[in-house]
Amino acid sequence: MNFALHWPRTLASRLSLIFLIGLILAQALSFGAQYYERYESAKNTMLGNLETDVSTSLAILDRLPADERANWLQRLERTNYSYLLNEGSPGTPMAARDVPIAVTSIQDAIGHEYPLTFTDIPGPKKHFQAHLKLKDGSPVTIDVRPSMVPLSPWLPAVLLGQLALMIACTWLAVRIAIRPLTRLAQAVETLDPNTHAIHLNEKGPTEVAYAARAFNAMQARIAAYLKERMQLLAAISHDLQTPITRMKLRAEFMDDSSEKDKLWNDLGEMEHLVREGVAYARSIHGATEESRRTDLDSFLDSLVFDYQDMGKNVQLDGKSAAVINTRPHALRRVLVNLIDNALKFAGAAELWVETKADGSLSVKVMDRGPGIAEEELAQVMEPFYRVENSRNRSTGGTGLGLAIAQQLALAIGGSLTLSNREGGGLCAELKLPKPQ
Repeated sequence: MNFALHWPRTLASRLSLIFLIGLILAQALSFGAQYYERYESAKNTMLGNLETDVSTSLAILDRLPADERANWLQRLERTNYSYLLNEGSPGTPMAARDVPIAVTSIQDAIGHEYPLTFTDIPGPKKHFQAHLKLKDGSPVTIDVRPSMVPLSPWLPAVLLGQLALMIACTWLAVRIAIRPLTRLAQAVETLDPNTHAIHLNEKGPTEVAYAARAFNAMQARIAAYLKERMQLLAAISHDLQTPITRMKLRAEFMDDSSEKDKLWNDLGEMEHLVREGVAYARSIHGATEESRRTDLDSFLDSLVFDYQDMGKNVQLDGKSAAVINTRPHALRRVLVNLIDNALKFAGAAELWVETKADGSLSVKVMDRGPGIAEEELAQVMEPFYRVENSRNRSTGGTGLGLAIAQQLALAIGGSLTLSNREGGGLCAELKLPKPQ
């Protein structure tokens, strides 16, 4: 089985991993250096004590009467070595190439006074014995059990505390470093020229403040550009209405003829297109209308009753029991555009309102018309795109109705999606945010 290591995807996890690995390696090197220095210091101290202690102990045993030596063995015993008044345990002669450092210390301490032999004692742990004879010929064995310098019992707790401190400092450092990026990403996600600009806080480290100022300036430039474009389009559309009106007045004084009718129809289409252009320009800046608390069920009932009073086949199903904070004129324009499209192509419209599991609201405008080809569902939201390719505005329209509806849906914080219904027809779903 092959295991592949993957680099973390988020910046926070990458920074955390780099910091933790770096700190742990630095801590390990520091601990290794300290432990090695402690080991060398303890070893030198123990070997120095070993030389002094062995020479003193053998001097004592050599001067004591033979019958009193056994009573002194317990007093002379140490943690790593003891004394035996016999030939010791059977073992193998010690190889010259594998001599423990304690052997050298013992030789330096008493080797010039007492002839020594060393043997390795078999067993799971390192164990050797030094054999010698006192001046009266009595055998003495130094039983040595080398061991590492024991760790202090508090050291693991200190290491765990240092590790916890490193993790906490890493988390804090990553949080401080990532927080401005997170705020910037959220601001970019919610950037909407149709809403009131939310300025980033320009306080903090130099780099963070500079990025915040740059984002706020970019946001202001985008808003100014869109406002200028809207004003330009609205001004052109408005100024076109005056010559169109003059041309219609002049056409009124023309003699009745087919050419007059054609000219009148063309002027009517131009006037309609200019009005739609103004409406589209205003829809891009739909945030100019103030938000109001609106009872959605009452709002939809009023809209449907208006259509029914005009003899239109518009029905409403479902209840939401929701009071939403929205721009009612923009919401009405969205639904009117969708209902008018349904009436135009199917002769009837069905409205269905429901509350989703996440608390958001859905208003669907459905019809049993010809529908739209799947590959054109996204394109029909674009300005001036018409599914009906004829030049007749009465059948194909201006191509701005759905574009206006989509812009206004975004302006009120919702979204508009189109889909074909099973059995034929189109479903336009307006999703509204969860009521506050």
